[in-house]
Amino acid sequence: MTTILTVPGWNGSGPTHWQTLWERGMPNVLRVEQADWDHPRKADWMETLLAAIAAHPGSILVAHSLGSVLVAEMAEDHPEVDVAAAMLVAPPDADNFARIEDPLRDFAPMPKRRIPFPTILVASEDDPYVSSTRARFFATRWGSDFVDVGRKGHINAESGLGDWPEGQAILGRLTDGA
Repeated sequence: MTTILTVPGWNGSGPTHWQTLWERGMPNVLRVEQADWDHPRKADWMETLLAAIAAHPGSILVAHSLGSVLVAEMAEDHPEVDVAAAMLVAPPDADNFARIEDPLRDFAPMPKRRIPFPTILVASEDDPYVSSTRARFFATRWGSDFVDVGRKGHINAESGLGDWPEGQAILGRLTDGA
């Protein structure tokens, strides 16, 4: 069974977030646990992500929010990593980070290169951190399949998704090929 590594974003994924529920409910789902969720430093987060991938080669990454930006950056800077595929959920537009929250500036600008493994970018029509148009642009830039899940906000715990069966079905498109 392929290992699935969840890659949460800024502040981690709380107890009712779909990533946390997947980790609790599926034996092959493990979290990439950052040392500091509240004050992210890209270099530190990247080191932790690369170590998790090295410990679980050929895994599938399921990233949310800032975690999606981290995965795209990892693919750009370390194309040799052994990743089977990735599901990038609600990546925020890091090109705007220079104007917002100081802890996030380290993640700007958005990665520009095609991701060298299969990816699906999942976006919402009313995400406050990225427009649907920009999400489609990033999907095209990164060579990702694009899935619009409608109006689900930032696709997080506040969206009331529970264990997000729709997301599990989208993930199935990647796991069926792994």
